[in-house]
Amino acid sequence: MKTKIALLREMGLPRPYTDSKPIEIVEAELSPPANGELLVKLVAAGLCHSDLSVINANRPRVMPMALGHEASGIVEAVGPNVTRFQPGDHVVMVFIPSCGHCIPCAEGRPALCEPGAAASGKGELLGGTKHIQYKCEEVNHHLGVSAFSTHAIVAQESCVKIDKSVPLETAAVLGCAVLTGVGAVLNSGQLQAGQTCAIIGLGGVGLAALLGALAAGAQTVIAVDISEEKRQFALELGADYAIDPSAPDAIEQVRRLVPGGVDLAVELAGAVPALKFAYDIIKRGGQAVTGGLPHPKAEISFPAVSLAAEEKTLKGSYVGSCVPLRDIPRFASMMVKKKLPVEKLITHRIKLEDINEGFERLANGEGIRQLIIF
Repeated sequence: MKTKIALLREMGLPRPYTDSKPIEIVEAELSPPANGELLVKLVAAGLCHSDLSVINANRPRVMPMALGHEASGIVEAVGPNVTRFQPGDHVVMVFIPSCGHCIPCAEGRPALCEPGAAASGKGELLGGTKHIQYKCEEVNHHLGVSAFSTHAIVAQESCVKIDKSVPLETAAVLGCAVLTGVGAVLNSGQLQAGQTCAIIGLGGVGLAALLGALAAGAQTVIAVDISEEKRQFALELGADYAIDPSAPDAIEQVRRLVPGGVDLAVELAGAVPALKFAYDIIKRGGQAVTGGLPHPKAEISFPAVSLAAEEKTLKGSYVGSCVPLRDIPRFASMMVKKKLPVEKLITHRIKLEDINEGFERLANGEGIRQLIIF
């Protein structure tokens, strides 16, 4: 069948993307779902820094590639041996398919699935298949999803069914921004009611984390970003304080607000200075969690003795340490009950054809979450 895709042929083209137009919208051929796979009609897909990191070559992938990884849609057809889905099901895409059999999956850590990571690195679906062709050329899948498309073939492990009462457009952000941000606070950071928390980096993922901290009952939530607009937005969402980390006394500001430092600092900016700031503002015995993805060659340094002498913890969080089959439905329920108002994060709704303009906006730090509506 035919599908429209967002095709990236070459990484690292210069900005502005409105001029260089790194992404082409083309009509491609999509082969039928194979064993254990689904055909999904996309409803909405979010523009994320993880996509931008492929476009600007910070996170190299095999080319050419059909981009997109955060999305929602409706199952149109199922392949052989599909046991968890049927046509008509509403689904949220998951960009880390879990095989269920490797050691991380067996340990209850599906976000670290080894076959899933290997397949994504090759531009394949979990079962080793590829389904997209353009002008007789094979096109690679992005993180097993390729969501900037009108239709996509995905492994059944790359989808989670949601109740049809959940608004399907808004549900798209559950697949990345909410899993990563809210999960970093609730799963990785284990934030408890009455504790203090700082969120560093107020993009879509960071602001989702802020909503997660509020939902967890944090006593004090401090929002940190160099953008005044995003700091103001965080205050409107419910943050108690907002701080510019570039201010000379930014660390002292945090410690004046929360003597000794915060219980938990969650870094979601994907930049080493932001991670260092997060580590510096936690209290003795506090925890810094990072879910950001800096350049692969970036490194950080801090006094090693502080880990022992101050019992500080520095912890990584990939996709919010989530178990998608558990967490997407529970976050969706929180969303419907207004305990997690993620719809407030959606600042732009655009057409697929406007994707280059959308990524230029994202690269400029404008807006929060942009959704492509199909």
